[in-house]
Amino acid sequence: MKQFTRLVHRGICHRWPRRSSDVRIPSSPKLLVFDFDGTIADTFQASLCIFNEMAAEFGYRPILSGEVEIAREMSARQLMKYLGISTVHLPKISLRGFQLLYSRIENILPIRGMPELLHELGDRGIPMGILTSNSGENVRAFLHRNRLEIFSFTHSSSHLFGKGHEIKTILRRNQLSAQEIIFVGDETRDVEAAQQAKVPIIAVGWGYSSYRVLKASNPQATIECPRRLLEFLPPHRGFLSP
Repeated sequence: MKQFTRLVHRGICHRWPRRSSDVRIPSSPKLLVFDFDGTIADTFQASLCIFNEMAAEFGYRPILSGEVEIAREMSARQLMKYLGISTVHLPKISLRGFQLLYSRIENILPIRGMPELLHELGDRGIPMGILTSNSGENVRAFLHRNRLEIFSFTHSSSHLFGKGHEIKTILRRNQLSAQEIIFVGDETRDVEAAQQAKVPIIAVGWGYSSYRVLKASNPQATIECPRRLLEFLPPHRGFLSP
């Protein structure tokens, strides 16, 4: 536990990249890109159970009940190091985890307040997409079950730390500049990906990473409830270009 606590302290005190003065939240974004797990879907508890179930199979140690909140203070890389997870095994761990999550997708609920927010954004004419490390199959099943099929696209990244590259792909496909979108995510690796792609990110404190460590990682903004996202967006339908 002492080693765990030291790693957490390093995460909070880690020298994260400075917030670039050239990257600002646009007043009239042409696209909102949402992370899925922990941002839209409340998959945290289910993912934790699945993660611990697979520990013996893949040779890493599970997260104990007393470590859960501490784990939220750590970056993904720090947590992997502490639990003894090899990057070589990540693809197999991810694939198996997605398969197990699909079998439980009917029990996964949206983050409280997100359905109302997303429908309001849709009513305002704001184009939205999803960028996720989860499988497209899981995302589609969740969106269908919860009547949230209001996104222009779902883009799945097969690499846990590959979202920066995928954001650039989304920009190219939609013929947008980095300052014409907003990325919304709940993990420090989402913030890192946005910084790599030089796009603005609004970090949300209700997901996998804690509010404190998210704020320390220098996103353009950090919010604690879904409706606060509206403060950064234009109020009227049709304000944005499709």
